[in-house]
Amino acid sequence: MKILLIDDSKTMRNIQKAVLGQLGYTEIHEACDGQDALSKVGAIRPDLILVDWNMPNMDGLSFVKAYRQTNKTTPMIMVTTEAEKSRVIEAIKAGVNNYVVKPFTPDLLSQRIKETLGRTTAAA
Repeated sequence: MKILLIDDSKTMRNIQKAVLGQLGYTEIHEACDGQDALSKVGAIRPDLILVDWNMPNMDGLSFVKAYRQTNKTTPMIMVTTEAEKSRVIEAIKAGVNNYVVKPFTPDLLSQRIKETLGRTTAAA
């Protein structure tokens, strides 16, 4: 399974990579912002995307909206510090399948990934 991590923080990408590695995911690609992700996503063709909200150049919400214009099916999880209900609703309306608020535990990230993949597999 190919996973694309989109986060401007190298530290946060490393934390997520470590958690994903513990969960058995080994094919992990990285992007430092939405623009970087858009330039890579076609070649990578990820099975799952984890995207931060707050990033320079192109934020996560803008990435989700742009990506969803051409790809409606790849599961996406917003991993962000944005915890207000209105932000969660905005992200879901834009096309994310699930939401994780930072800081998170490895168990929570694992649970959200399983939920998301379970739902999208069932819907396919």
